[in-house]
Amino acid sequence: MPLSYSAAAAPPSPLAARGRGLLRRPPRPTPVVVRCKKIDQLRVVNGVPPYIPVSNRSLLTPVTLPIIQEANVKNDTRLRIFSGTANPSLSQEIASYLGLELGKINIKRFADGEIYVQLQESVRGCDVFLVQPTCPPANENLMELLIMIDACRRASAKNITAVIPYFGYARADRKSQGRESIAAKLVANMITEAGANRVLVCDLHSSQAMGYFDIPVDHVYGQPVILDYLASKTICSDDLVVVSPDVGGVARARAFAKKLSDAPLAIVDKRRHGHNVAEVMNLIGDVRGKVAVMMDDMIDTAGTIAKGAELLHQEGAREVYACCTHAVFSPPAIERLSSGLFQEVIITNTIPLKEDKSFPQLTILSVANLLGETIWRVHDDCSVGHEPYSSLDID
Repeated sequence: MPLSYSAAAAPPSPLAARGRGLLRRPPRPTPVVVRCKKIDQLRVVNGVPPYIPVSNRSLLTPVTLPIIQEANVKNDTRLRIFSGTANPSLSQEIASYLGLELGKINIKRFADGEIYVQLQESVRGCDVFLVQPTCPPANENLMELLIMIDACRRASAKNITAVIPYFGYARADRKSQGRESIAAKLVANMITEAGANRVLVCDLHSSQAMGYFDIPVDHVYGQPVILDYLASKTICSDDLVVVSPDVGGVARARAFAKKLSDAPLAIVDKRRHGHNVAEVMNLIGDVRGKVAVMMDDMIDTAGTIAKGAELLHQEGAREVYACCTHAVFSPPAIERLSSGLFQEVIITNTIPLKEDKSFPQLTILSVANLLGETIWRVHDDCSVGHEPYSSLDID
């Protein structure tokens, strides 16, 4: 039995002892004697020794806890999509396709032009996708993407994927002259060093630019969206001819023609005298009396494709369609494209187009479903090479 102190034998308080100048040991307490009453020994009844009855049922009844489900299942997912300021409308379409809401993010610029980025929600352990094309102003949007990546990395995101519908500086992918920079490799290094774990791009200027990244690259093509649109038009397959505006785009045009009812191919031979300056020299192939579809990855000043259309009309083409994935549309592209050379100009929304750049022949197709499906497959660790989202077998 545990010992206890009585009130009379309580030790003096430390303050009282301190007042007398010393601390004394408390007196030993008086032991307490406890007497137990002896009871009779358990007896055997009818030859059966005493026992404790045990039920055949478990003493612990399992308790079923109610399953608490959030009203919004989207909040439980580890998939997060954030948008930069370059193309928020495309980001919203991608999020809507996935059934998600865009992540909350604060992006602003100081008076001197510096960019400030702060995530407004937790991304710890999440699979984060940052949608930000490096379209004009290219330097501003590129720097914004780098700071967004850095913010996610410092917020302990598990995986960071830079979704770049339009990859700027992709044209500077080689040294064609002495003392030139390879800016595409430089930008790839910057994105990697910022902390991105993966890059998702759409229609690179040249496929070999994927090798500039030291991280995985998922390269999707916007041509399936254009192919679906052209298939909906009432154009006889025997009247179609796919035209490459230059020799460098022959592989892309050949793959596009193969998907477009295996249409014949024509090539515009041009000689470039300077940046954004093109001169058409010759046409390889027959376009007389046919509907020519000119396919390119991007249209900047429209000099190459406009002069190619002039040559096609001179060679007897009945109609000319211009198709591209990235509509940069630097001046004077709008004047050239709306001059009557083209029956229709078909582009995608990888780059946002202002209202003042619209004209009657322009048709804008959305790649949100294409990118959204690819994002989901990357997040779900599935192959992105699934029709119609696979590549166009470009050599």
